[in-house]
Amino acid sequence: MYFTNSVLALAALAGSVSAHTLMNSVEVNGQDQGEGKSTYIRSPPNNNPVKDLTSPDLACNVNGGKPVSDFVKAAAGDTLAFVWMHNKPDDDIIAESHKGPVITYIAPYTDDAGAEAVWTKIAEDGFDGQQWAVDRLIANKGKAEFKLPQSLKAGKYLVRQEVIGLHEANDAYTDDSARGAQFYPSCVQVEVSGSGDAVPNQDFDFNKGYTYQDPGIVFDIYAKNKTLDYKIPGPDVWSAAAGNAKRSLRIKGRVAGQV
Repeated sequence: MYFTNSVLALAALAGSVSAHTLMNSVEVNGQDQGEGKSTYIRSPPNNNPVKDLTSPDLACNVNGGKPVSDFVKAAAGDTLAFVWMHNKPDDDIIAESHKGPVITYIAPYTDDAGAEAVWTKIAEDGFDGQQWAVDRLIANKGKAEFKLPQSLKAGKYLVRQEVIGLHEANDAYTDDSARGAQFYPSCVQVEVSGSGDAVPNQDFDFNKGYTYQDPGIVFDIYAKNKTLDYKIPGPDVWSAAAGNAKRSLRIKGRVAGQV
């Protein structure tokens, strides 16, 4: 069944009170590392999105340039789950209307906000033909899993995961500041052990690499009678982490309103 753009837009607005999200904690191989807000996560003061692609907050959100005291300890090859919430653990995570991808990057550890060419994509999850990554995030009780590359060199890193809400992304933020894609980035301090020698090398800069001409950022998920060809923004998943790209494929032959 198809819905009109206006009906779906109203539904998105109705869910806006419970819409936003932020990261609460991390699991390593299924083991809870305890609440991480402002402990090993450089947590923003609230769960509001970033929408301005020129803002340094796009990298690690508000407070992204304020180091915290602890590091999550993990080995190369471990499975990590970043656990998201709306306001408190086990709540509604994010509004179902906020469909979009979940993307994970890594950078060498830095005390600053990470608003520079230091990032490498290690995992992505978009639209698989039936559901968006946000649908899976909600179904998985806020957990977004990925593997640290087996060959990753030991050391201290920032690992950045973002949820992108595309429910108002048919308009660019520069055209209508009340709309636009909503970015929910969060950066975790991680200390990696292991004997690998692979150094992340994509040198991606969010303020330059994400643009309002990017079809993965300005995209109408409610459009009718259109072939869906959604391309996750940013570079390809780093070759050392290629196994984390299982849902990065483009899906054709479906209309966006059927998600």
